[in-house]
Amino acid sequence: MRQIFFDTETTGLSPESGDRIIEIGCVEMVGRRLTGRNLHFYVNPERRSHEDAVKIHGLTDEFLADKPLFAAVADELLDYLAGAEIIIHNAGFDVGFLNEELRRLGRPKFATLVDKITDSLSMAREMFPGKANSLDALCKRLEVDNSNRSLHGALLDAGLLAEVYIRMTRGQNSLVIDAGETSAAQMALDAVDFGALELPVIEANEAEAAAHASMLVDLDKASGGKTVWRLSSELAVA
Repeated sequence: MRQIFFDTETTGLSPESGDRIIEIGCVEMVGRRLTGRNLHFYVNPERRSHEDAVKIHGLTDEFLADKPLFAAVADELLDYLAGAEIIIHNAGFDVGFLNEELRRLGRPKFATLVDKITDSLSMAREMFPGKANSLDALCKRLEVDNSNRSLHGALLDAGLLAEVYIRMTRGQNSLVIDAGETSAAQMALDAVDFGALELPVIEANEAEAAAHASMLVDLDKASGGKTVWRLSSELAVA
């Protein structure tokens, strides 16, 4: 399965009011392995960014002035995304902007141009109900390093989302044997006679035994004489 983790940065919050996409980041995963075949664009929005938006992504109007228009990158982007499952955190936001950009070009809506859209925010809310499920919150909860995320960036955030998604879905590809079916792995296990195996027993030498005894004495002192093995020994003697 080919999956694309997708993120955008924008001039503001409302595509209906004329806000535009200014950055697009895509990270590809095939068979739950990141391929490194990613895609990234900065886009000239042909309008100024809201001040609050610039504080979030740091992309100034001056920086974006010489970047290509969305129309110039649309074909490459859509060819890259075609046939893939697109995974987006808070998909409604990004898809709303994409639909508006595509409408300007006379193109169909985004959902009709890809195989599937998955909202990782909805997945997180089902997995962690009542908890914060922003990308930063999920990185912290799932131990994904986001220390480089001082500002939002589409490619950086798409990469973080890929790591979060892998951890959120860990175990989905584990072997499940349906009733009435026997897998090749199960047949191989059934063919092994574990009763015929002899496991070696390696005893500690004198130096190792002495070091172990010394460690037990130190632990007993640290616990104030309350270690389980000491009490068990005293009960056995009594």
